[in-house]
Amino acid sequence: MGKFWGKSSESQENIRKFKFAMILYYAVIIIGITVFISTSTIFKTDDVLKSKVSELTSALNVQMQMNINSYLSKVETTAALLFAEKEVYLYDATNESNDEYESLNTENFISDKLYSLCIMENFVDFGIVYRNNHTVGKLSNNTKELFGDRLYEDLAASINRERTHDGWFAGYNGNYNRIYYVKRVNDNAVLVTSFYTTELESVFEHPGGIADMEIRLMEASNVIIYSSVENETGTQLGSEISTRIGDHSSATLMDDQYLITVNQCGDNWKVICSVPTQIILKEKNYVEYYILTIGAIAAIIAIGLSIILSFGISGSVDKTFTSLNRKAHIDLLTGVLNKRSFEERVEAILKKAGDAEYYALILIDVDNFKGVNDTLGHAYGDKVLAGVGEILRNTFQPEDTPGRLGGDEFCVLMKMKDADSDAERLAAIDEKCAELGAVFRNTYTGDDKNYKVSASIGVSVYPTKGTSFLELYKKADSALYLSKKKGKDTFTIYSEEQE
Repeated sequence: MGKFWGKSSESQENIRKFKFAMILYYAVIIIGITVFISTSTIFKTDDVLKSKVSELTSALNVQMQMNINSYLSKVETTAALLFAEKEVYLYDATNESNDEYESLNTENFISDKLYSLCIMENFVDFGIVYRNNHTVGKLSNNTKELFGDRLYEDLAASINRERTHDGWFAGYNGNYNRIYYVKRVNDNAVLVTSFYTTELESVFEHPGGIADMEIRLMEASNVIIYSSVENETGTQLGSEISTRIGDHSSATLMDDQYLITVNQCGDNWKVICSVPTQIILKEKNYVEYYILTIGAIAAIIAIGLSIILSFGISGSVDKTFTSLNRKAHIDLLTGVLNKRSFEERVEAILKKAGDAEYYALILIDVDNFKGVNDTLGHAYGDKVLAGVGEILRNTFQPEDTPGRLGGDEFCVLMKMKDADSDAERLAAIDEKCAELGAVFRNTYTGDDKNYKVSASIGVSVYPTKGTSFLELYKKADSALYLSKKKGKDTFTIYSEEQE
């Protein structure tokens, strides 16, 4: 009996040891699987997150590049309008044989033309400088004092584009408060335009989907023209960014320290967006610590939690990506498509349009919007822009496509209903534009609701006036210019007779 008991006890001990070994073995397998799954999930999340954020950051940089190119082009276009008058480029103030009375009348005419163009934009300087340093138009005292006796000489020396006889520069004598554009008028005269560097704050607005992103505009010498970081304008780009960029003119770069995107814009300037990598991966690092800690404490529970967390992480990442993607496509202030997404959407719609389909591209500019900002403040200006987005969504149908092209300029691609004739389609456009104009006229802002806004509208029709966004936009913009010229608060449908 004792021997049997001894064998029974020995068997029970062996069974106990076997169970313990199985539990230990199973626990090792569970821990191994947990670690493998957790590590794989972490690395995959890391790679996907880096890739997606890189793509979104690159898209935002491209949008910034398009914004600054559009802004600079707008300044150049405004300057070019001056040359529509032959007196501007034929008159030479340095000619000693000029009749004094005729010179006075000519300069008054040129000055009126300069001021009429200057009030269209927020320019600090908009005038002509002659070889003898005689000036016509708006030349600020600060600019005259900054350049002194070398006013004409140094402005003329900044013209570095031979084909167009113009040029951009900033940082004259270390002063980066303004950015200058200079264009040759004739052999003895140049046109100078300038605006405050702070104007670029609106150009480089971004949805804010990525925290702590820094945006800079840098000239070829690595000096910062504009920065979203305080007190950086006019300084050399830091080595931690410049060494990573190197000679790249268009690239997305990422390492353990920074995610950087760079794109070259006009005049060899570069738009640089940068964000520390640790900020991008902060949430991922927290998840990694959480997963590994739970896995080490309780292997079996960790398996269940890792599965749940995997779904949770996937949902969180997907939600994050969806949110970032939406912010990359939607103008958050107005709730309509941003410039890049609107252009892409319009191009896609037009490419798929059938032969019998008609669309109207309606370009809208809020009249006297600068007056709202100057009189009531930028907060009210933002309310007006947000209100414009609401007006467009309420006025147009779900199948229409509204978007914000920048500043106070909006655009809508309106799908036309089937009609028997062009006259009926034009009548439908007239009706919609009249309705839109009426809504704007009944829109007030300010604490006492005593500040009225209105809209100038230009329209072009697909496919009769163009088959691409750019063709339609140029003609709608031409029609919008006529609406402004008529006195604003009206609409114009483009026709060839306007050319």
